[in-house]
Amino acid sequence: MRHVDVAGRSVEGSRGPADAAERFGEAAGRRSGSAGRPRTQEVAAVLVRPVWRTLPRAALATGAGVGLLLAGTPRMLSGEVDPWLCLTMLRAAALAFGLGLAFLLDDPARHITAAVPTRRPVRIGVRLGLVAPLTAAWWATALLLVPGEGRPPVGAVTLEAAALAALALAAATVAVRHSEATEPGLAVSAGLVGTVFAAALLLPERWALFVAPDDPRWDDAHRRWAGVLVVAVLAGACSLAEPLRRRRATVPGRR
Repeated sequence: MRHVDVAGRSVEGSRGPADAAERFGEAAGRRSGSAGRPRTQEVAAVLVRPVWRTLPRAALATGAGVGLLLAGTPRMLSGEVDPWLCLTMLRAAALAFGLGLAFLLDDPARHITAAVPTRRPVRIGVRLGLVAPLTAAWWATALLLVPGEGRPPVGAVTLEAAALAALALAAATVAVRHSEATEPGLAVSAGLVGTVFAAALLLPERWALFVAPDDPRWDDAHRRWAGVLVVAVLAGACSLAEPLRRRRATVPGRR
C-alpha cells in the first residue's frame, strides 16, 4: 500500500490489520442490501494473516523459552527429584509465559485501526485465537519436561497456569480499554509480577494460593484459583468494547 507523508513523499508500507479491514470494508461496501453485510467469521478470516504478522513475537518467544527452561530445570539437576522444586518451577514457568502474554495486545497502530470498520472484540478475538493453540502446546511441553516422579497434579497446576494467563490478558485488555497507551505490555507485566509476589508473601495462610500438594489447604487453594480465573475472564470480557473516549477539551469562547 502506498502512503504520502507530510512532506509529500510517497511511502511504501502496510498497516497490517488496518489495511486488511479497510479492504474488507470496501469490498463489503460495494455490495447492496443486508445480505452484503460482512459476517464476523469473514472479517476474522481476512484479519488472520495481518494480525499474525503484528503479534509481539519477541515477547511471546522470550516468555515461552524462559518458561520451558524453568520447567526443565529439575530434570537437569542430579540427585533425587524434589516435588516441591518441580511445582515451584512449573509455577515460575507459567508466570514467565504470562509475562509474554501481557504484551499480546500491544499495537503501535491501535489509533489507526480504531478507525476501520472492524470492531475491537473481533481484532482481539483473532489475536487470542492465534495464540491459544500455541499456548496449549507450550504448556503440554512444559509438563512433559518435568520429571514424572516429581510432577504435581496436572489438573490443579493447569488451573493455576490458566488463571495466571487469564489475569495477564485481562489486565492488558483493561489497560487498552481505559488508557490511550498503544503498548501497555510493560506496565501490565510489572503489575502481574507484583501481584503474584504480593499474593505469595502477603496473603494470610487461610487465603494462601501457593501451597504444596500434600498441604490440607490444597483443594481450598484451587477453589480460590478457580475464582481468580472466573473473575479475570469476566473482567477481560467486559473490557473488550472500544476504548473509552477522552472528554473533549473545552474550547475557549464556547460553552
